[in-house]
Amino acid sequence: MYSSLADYETKVSGTRSTMEAHLNSSQQDTGIHARHISSVSTLDSELNDDYGNPIWKNRVESWKDKKDKKSKKKKDTPKVDKEAQIPPEQQMTGEYSSEAAEPLSTVVPLPPNRITPYRIVIIMRLIILALFFHYRVTNPVDSAYGLWFTSIICEIWFAFSWVLDQFPKWSPVNRITFTDRLSARFEREGEPSELAAVDFFVSTVDPLKEPPLITVNTVLSILAVDYPVDKVSCYVSDDGAAMLTFESLAETSEFARKWVPFCKNFSIEPRAPEFYFSQKIDYLKDKVQPSFVKERRAMKRVYEEFKVRMNALVAKAQKTPEEGWTMQDGTPWPGNNPRDHPGMIQVFLGHSGAYDIEGNELPRLVYVSREKRPGYPHHKKAGAENALVRVSAVLTNAPYILNLDCDHYVNNSQAIREAMCFLMDPQVGREVCYVQFPQRFDGIDRSDRYANRNTVFFDVNMKGLDGIQGPVYVGTGCCFNRQALYGYGPPSMPTLPKAASSSSCSWCGCCPSKKPSKDLSEAYRDAKREELDAAIFNLREIENYDEFERSMLISQTSFEKTFGLSSVFIESTLMENGGVAESSNPSTLIKEAIHVISCGYEEKTAWGKEIGWIYGSITEDILTGFKMHCRGWRSIYCMPLRPAFKGSAPINLSDRLHQVLRWALGSVEIFLSRHCPLWYGFAGGRLKLLQRMAYINTIVYPFTSLPLVAYCTLPAICLLTGKFIIPTLTNLASALFLGLFISIIATSVLELRWSGVRIEDLWRNEQFWVIGGVSAHLFAVFQGFLKMLAGIDTNFTVTTKSAEDTEFGELYLIKWTTLLIPPTTLLIVNMVGVVAGFSDALNKGYEAWGPLFGKVFFAFWVILHLYPFLKGLMGRQNRTPTIVILWSVLLASVFSLVWVKINPFVSKVDSSTLAQSCISIDC
Repeated sequence: MYSSLADYETKVSGTRSTMEAHLNSSQQDTGIHARHISSVSTLDSELNDDYGNPIWKNRVESWKDKKDKKSKKKKDTPKVDKEAQIPPEQQMTGEYSSEAAEPLSTVVPLPPNRITPYRIVIIMRLIILALFFHYRVTNPVDSAYGLWFTSIICEIWFAFSWVLDQFPKWSPVNRITFTDRLSARFEREGEPSELAAVDFFVSTVDPLKEPPLITVNTVLSILAVDYPVDKVSCYVSDDGAAMLTFESLAETSEFARKWVPFCKNFSIEPRAPEFYFSQKIDYLKDKVQPSFVKERRAMKRVYEEFKVRMNALVAKAQKTPEEGWTMQDGTPWPGNNPRDHPGMIQVFLGHSGAYDIEGNELPRLVYVSREKRPGYPHHKKAGAENALVRVSAVLTNAPYILNLDCDHYVNNSQAIREAMCFLMDPQVGREVCYVQFPQRFDGIDRSDRYANRNTVFFDVNMKGLDGIQGPVYVGTGCCFNRQALYGYGPPSMPTLPKAASSSSCSWCGCCPSKKPSKDLSEAYRDAKREELDAAIFNLREIENYDEFERSMLISQTSFEKTFGLSSVFIESTLMENGGVAESSNPSTLIKEAIHVISCGYEEKTAWGKEIGWIYGSITEDILTGFKMHCRGWRSIYCMPLRPAFKGSAPINLSDRLHQVLRWALGSVEIFLSRHCPLWYGFAGGRLKLLQRMAYINTIVYPFTSLPLVAYCTLPAICLLTGKFIIPTLTNLASALFLGLFISIIATSVLELRWSGVRIEDLWRNEQFWVIGGVSAHLFAVFQGFLKMLAGIDTNFTVTTKSAEDTEFGELYLIKWTTLLIPPTTLLIVNMVGVVAGFSDALNKGYEAWGPLFGKVFFAFWVILHLYPFLKGLMGRQNRTPTIVILWSVLLASVFSLVWVKINPFVSKVDSSTLAQSCISIDC
């Protein structure tokens, strides 16, 4: 039941005890909203605009006083404190099994009989490409010089794109993890678990577009994960400040008391109830407990009742009251204005006092809605993720962070242990900034018409990157090292030389820098960051020091300018192994947590520039991973046999194109920013060449849309004009064309062989490369330049997540959008061209059929690649949308005009001949 707590301004002493009890209580009143905390957020954000203000000084002084008081206690037990600062993997020097001493993971390179032919074919294809372009350039088509020149430019760009995409796959690897060794090393019988703690981040914005039932299933799968409960905390970011999301989590916290023990008692997979109960498999397989059937039926009834309550909340939220939402105690909901509201935090479940129906503790569940005020930049998802970084650092401060989209649930309860096999390995983990899992999806039709699974990217490209410096960050299903998010470099990375980038290139060292000012500034920023790293790591080597001495030795000004004005948060950044400082009490933690999510907290700091999720693009994931790799970190790609996480994808054509448009627009924004991989991060040479090529490919691929549209238009022009872009083939030219086609096929076949990807997935990926290239990517390029030149910003639209029970119900939906115009036009003109070409050949005779086949093959290449798009336009097979009828009328009109223009079956009579025949007639 909702109830109101006293305001902070009037009852400070009372609320401190209330907050302390609130944080550690059993959370029986799960709907309580900390309204008094909101006023603290507003007050702090108004008074901490400038550095060095009295509030900050008071915070620092109070921090020092608490440290001074704690130092006396620490002198009594110096050995214990010193041991606590040692990472767990370094403490494990005692007696344990030989299995625990073995590596937690191993790299499995591809066998030579698979990778060697693959590399040979790549080199051969590169050589054939060079010979092919020599022939194309030295043999122009004089009768169609414009078409020939356009085709040459397009083909050169395609070859450049292929090089960027192909060579980062030079050394693909597979990895195997050993979770049993992880347990043997860090979970010894009779002792507390020494596994590292993990903070889960779940982000949501609009509960009407992202159904709460989907979000709560993700949360439930996290709470029920196979990991020590005291090591798991789940933070849900509600960036829309929706009361529906808040009430949904209140219901979820109650249902979790029954769902979590059920999952753990019977080893349920997956542990998201909606997806577990909807499985079409034998749920009795491998289940030996006699009580399982009874318990499952009872749990299914409980979940159905839970769904009814959730649906009732959604139905109630469809229409907002004029006076706004009110809580059950009559007070207005603080988030009634989603663009102007205070910060809100609610701890629904906690480690102490929150028990399930069997009396076991539950993981922590925290609702977070950061403060929003007009006039402040909020940076969309990246800003929300950074707010969660700070809140989690204050409340739990786990050394690792795993972020998920609201529609990506935990499909493998062992997923965290899989990641820890890399992050907690003493030999590997110190260099790893994050472990990326592949994205897998539910609810996609078997044919995967629009390549929603992205199988080629996740099973081919990402494996290739794992053999270089690591996969790129793809936005969800990623477990981070918190220290890497704070902008620190890896511990073993040497500091940059003072003149690292003042005179030479990072990869060859022989050419002078063209932009010394940018390189110097970049080197300066890196040097400042290295000074901070050096200070921290040098202090760790001092044997007799306490927290107070450390806080005095390190420059507070450097931390303030980097991390912001929160002493508690700054202290947490120094704790490499995580954990909440002993000097903090629960009331201070809640107060600081509200403070760090205020609007003005990030002003004049490095948030979004050097630390946290990086701002400047709607694809903040690419930027964030790129910055980490530039600092020298490497990442790991983890592909367990059972997919770690699964999500939902927009399977209808319109939503899929809008999703691709958003990704492409983010890449264009990065290309036009200072973080462009073409020139950023050369100082120090920490980013490997092939890794840089991969990042360049991620930001230039939308520009392929320009030559692709031109190349897809060429066949129709050739068929309508009777000209062609290729001259009459000689034996050498025929051999080059044949060799090029064979090398393309061989490369694809060998990729299929070492990656295990099906040929159907490869073909779907190729088709959607054309569909997305001539539509979404094209629009992204123009929108990106409009934003840069005219300042016209495009709104970020949340992809609608489906909660319907009908299988593939959205596949046949047609939502008309301007993105459909370019591919539809290309389809029409190529079909018209084919008809015109055959008509012209019938009129001219047998000699015209030879050149026709080359042109028609070219046109059919375009039509076959756009076939899924055409099928999507048709909608359901038993009914035709109105838009298709309109296009059919237009197509018929075009055919009629072309027919009249060409007039194929009537012999053309010369005008002079007609005049002579008229004169000879005797009238």
